[in-house]
Amino acid sequence: MLSLLAASGAADPMYWTDLGLQPGIELGFFTLRFYSLAYLLGVIFAYWHTSVMLKQPGAPMAQRHADDLFFYCTLGVIFGGRLGYALFYTGGETGTPSAFTDFSGDGFVSWKLLRLWEGGMSFHGGLLGVTAAMAWVSWRDKLNFIRVVDYVSVGVPMGMLLGRLANFNNGELWGRVTTVPWGMVFPGAGDLPRHPSQLYQAGLEGLALLIIMMLLFWKTRARYRPGLLAGVFTLGMGIARFVNEFFRQPDQQLADFAVRTGLSMGQWLTIPLILTGLIVVIYALRKKPLAAGTTAPV
Repeated sequence: MLSLLAASGAADPMYWTDLGLQPGIELGFFTLRFYSLAYLLGVIFAYWHTSVMLKQPGAPMAQRHADDLFFYCTLGVIFGGRLGYALFYTGGETGTPSAFTDFSGDGFVSWKLLRLWEGGMSFHGGLLGVTAAMAWVSWRDKLNFIRVVDYVSVGVPMGMLLGRLANFNNGELWGRVTTVPWGMVFPGAGDLPRHPSQLYQAGLEGLALLIIMMLLFWKTRARYRPGLLAGVFTLGMGIARFVNEFFRQPDQQLADFAVRTGLSMGQWLTIPLILTGLIVVIYALRKKPLAAGTTAPV
């Protein structure tokens, strides 16, 4: 990272290949890829931090609920993220998601939908998957759904931070062509410098939102206003993603869609997030806060 800052003032663009980044950690018999590690560490952090929050007054659930919750949330991230990518990002101009119809792969798994190691995960799909998991656990255990979402949302930006750093490490999901001094030439993206938009996303969707959520939980009484934490997360993530999409290169198969509609697919999918987050925040602020002694069933 220091080499990035030092090179930013140079006349020539930076080259991603000069950073000497590796896709993962070589363990001899296989490579532990940083992108997989980012998912794993993000889930572990969210589980640990939620467990710490549950020890504070006003928790909406017990530890045993959190144990079940994060099992189902992990499944929701994986399956929701993959299905979301297949539905929203593999249709191209035909409108038919190719991930469902492509059986051209070699080896044991020929169906493209199941070939997770080739990449392709959607934030919006993962969010829907996690929401479904939280709804299921809340309904099954008779928990307050919106308050469960409040607590889970606090740790989610850490996963976004690690995931976007992993994207940069892999040299993927680069930004649009730019003339800014810190523009970078990525392999497979031509000879022109581009925005390192993965770092922008790591900063806004990850670090900045993580700090906001942590301060709201630990330094204010936001947890006693059902929906406020969830609303701020949804609104903040939506705005950050919408802004970052102006710098991120649209997916190749959807480049014409972005030109034709004026917004990328990611921005169109983010607009409902912004509106939903704004409505939830207003609702939470208008409601009377819960009493400080409110607790969850054990």
